[in-house]
Amino acid sequence: MLFVGLQLLTWSITGTYMVLMDIDYIHGDSLVANKKQTIAFNNVNYSFSELMNDHSTASDIELGLLLNQSVYRFNDGEQKVMLSAFDGRQLSPIDETLAMTIAKDNYTNSKALITHIQLITVNPPRELSSRHLPAWRIDFDDFASPSFYISANSGQLVTKRHSYWRIFDWMFAFHVMDYIDEEPGNKLLLVFTVLAFIASIFGLVLTYFRLMPKKNKRNSNVDNDLNKEITDEKA
Repeated sequence: MLFVGLQLLTWSITGTYMVLMDIDYIHGDSLVANKKQTIAFNNVNYSFSELMNDHSTASDIELGLLLNQSVYRFNDGEQKVMLSAFDGRQLSPIDETLAMTIAKDNYTNSKALITHIQLITVNPPRELSSRHLPAWRIDFDDFASPSFYISANSGQLVTKRHSYWRIFDWMFAFHVMDYIDEEPGNKLLLVFTVLAFIASIFGLVLTYFRLMPKKNKRNSNVDNDLNKEITDEKA
């Protein structure tokens, strides 16, 4: 029960952190600039039929924007491809300079300096899903050390993180007792939940006898003495 009590303390600490933190801030919504952009169709000179002729296996085709430039994004087999919608030129994978420009364009604090940039192709950190690889990680010199992850193939912001979000991820992992996948539906959590419930019931019972009024205790002691005397007489 002492071991279960340590997990109860962990649940209390992690739960308190997750409740006190603003979930919108944790999700990093305030880090991303909310820009409303429209596609200028006079810049779309590379037609859809031309795209299909040049890339017959293309699927999930989207027309979007990349730094005010119209682009096509689509899947070619297992690879994500990005083309210029103006002349059909392939833009992916993007280089370091373009990744930094995209990150700065998406970040709310335009004056923040970039402290580190890294291209991740294998073994991504736990905060980045492997389905987004390859991706550029761009770290900013700003409050809570935010990081943006830009897909090298689509040029899109796929996820972002900051220090408080990383702490939140660890808190959630310890709270649900799944330290790898962070899935709440696991057997370890179920076992400790049942043990914690049993411990709570036993604790309530013991607390009752511990705090039972002294009068009841005295009467109980008298009854025990009488029963002992009767037993001795019979013996």
